[in-house]
Amino acid sequence: MAKYRQNRINDAVKQEMAQILRDVKDPRIAGSLVSITAAEVSPDLKFAKIYFSVLGEDKNEVLKALKGASGFFRSELARRINLRITPQLTFEYDGSMEYGANISTILKTLDIKPLEEDGEDE
Repeated sequence: MAKYRQNRINDAVKQEMAQILRDVKDPRIAGSLVSITAAEVSPDLKFAKIYFSVLGEDKNEVLKALKGASGFFRSELARRINLRITPQLTFEYDGSMEYGANISTILKTLDIKPLEEDGEDE
């Protein structure tokens, strides 16, 4: 399968999963700020890893809720995307947003003096 087709499928799955996530009635998912950060579909379209991030909630509880609703997600994905095979979904936590926020707070706490600009050329 061509690489551009694989990327298009990954993007389509990511976008549809983000839309489907809004329709979930589980309070562990609906009550928290969950976002889909990426999707990786295998070349044979049988498996898909869905990466998610959570803001302010327990990621383990959200992961349990996502795994519990994976059948709903898969059936909705089959209805919305026309693929030969609907992939089996696995969910993985993506800590990159948390990591980036941590680095941002560290950088803000550093006491770095700005360079003084003087008109002299050396």
